[in-house]
Amino acid sequence: MRARYDSDANAISIELTKIEKADRADQAHKRAVVAIRGGQPIELQLLYPDKGVAEPLAAVAARHGLDREALAAAAAAALAAPDRSVSVDVALRPAA
Repeated sequence: MRARYDSDANAISIELTKIEKADRADQAHKRAVVAIRGGQPIELQLLYPDKGVAEPLAAVAARHGLDREALAAAAAAALAAPDRSVSVDVALRPAA
């Protein structure tokens, strides 16, 4: 996944897939909007990450069946390199 923190907008964009156009948007949290295409989440916009990312990311993950830890890793990487795109590759957990 790719992520970018726009310091001027104070927002993080996390691209979940390369699909460019959404069918609709879902406000999964008051500071998180998910773009949907064909019933699947394709991008996440997290507003005001300076107010914390854990709560909105948990809401998005629960609502859309996404990996909360992977989203947190992408958000942290984006915040660490403001105004640049970062790529994050998070492997699936091995079966127990």
